[in-house]
Amino acid sequence: MLKTKIAKVDVSTGKILKTTDYVAEEKPLHIFLNKTHYATIFCSPSNLKELAVGHVLTEGIVKSIDEIEQIRLKEGGVCNVKLKPGVDLEKRLKLFRPFSRLILSACGSNAPYHFSGKLPRIKSDLHVTAQVIHDSVSRLNLVAETFRKTGGVHVAAIYQANGELVAFAEDIGRHNAVDKVIGTCALNRTDFSQRFLALSGRLTGDIVFKAARIGIPIVASLAAAIDSGITIAEDAHLTLIGFARGKRMNVYSFPERILS
Repeated sequence: MLKTKIAKVDVSTGKILKTTDYVAEEKPLHIFLNKTHYATIFCSPSNLKELAVGHVLTEGIVKSIDEIEQIRLKEGGVCNVKLKPGVDLEKRLKLFRPFSRLILSACGSNAPYHFSGKLPRIKSDLHVTAQVIHDSVSRLNLVAETFRKTGGVHVAAIYQANGELVAFAEDIGRHNAVDKVIGTCALNRTDFSQRFLALSGRLTGDIVFKAARIGIPIVASLAAAIDSGITIAEDAHLTLIGFARGKRMNVYSFPERILS
C-alpha cells in the first residue's frame, strides 16, 4: 500500500478537504524457469515467491511442488524457479500456449486463457457445512487489511473443512490472489483434496480451471459464477458456489459436498 495526497470532495456541500489516503500498488514480477524468461505478471508486491509457485502449478507447467529444486526471489521483482533435472521444460513449453508472456492484472488482458486438454475428475470425500462456507466467505473482508484501506484488491483464502484458515492473500488481480494462496499451500505440502477455496471475485472459467487443475473440490465466492466457470466445474466434478452472502448461496454443481 502507498499513501498519497488527495482532495476529498463532498458533493452535497461542495467542500474540499485535503488529506492522505491509501492506494493499492502494482508492480511487475518477472518469472524465470531455468534462467529462461517465462512470464511477467503485474501484481501486488507481496507473497511473490508464493505467486510464482502457484502460477506455474495452476498453469500446468509444473505438475507438483516436488518438481521444483529451488526458488530464489531477487531484487527488482525477479523470481528464478529452478526445476529438477528430470523435468523436460522445453517439451512442456511447446505444449503450453504463449511463451514469455506479459500478464496484466486487469480482466481482459492480452494474454487470454485457453482451456486445452481434459482435466482429471476431482476425487475427494470432503464435505463442508453450508454454515462453514458462509462464515468463511464472510471472513474474507474481515482479514483483508489492504482491501479495507484501499478498496482496490481481490481476496482469496484456503480453509479446512471446519473453517480454519490455512492461507490468505490479497492482490490487485483475482487470478494472482488465487495463485498466491495455492502457492502458499503447495510450499507447505497441503492436501488440496481436503481444503476449499474462498474468494471475492467472479467465478470465471480461468479461476475455476486453476482450482480444478490442482484438485480443490469446493470453490466459493461472494461474487457471481460465469457459464465458463460452471462448465469447467461440471467437467472436473468440482462443487462451485456463488453469491455466498446474506443468508443464502447458489450451488451450481455437485451440491452433495455441502451439508445442511
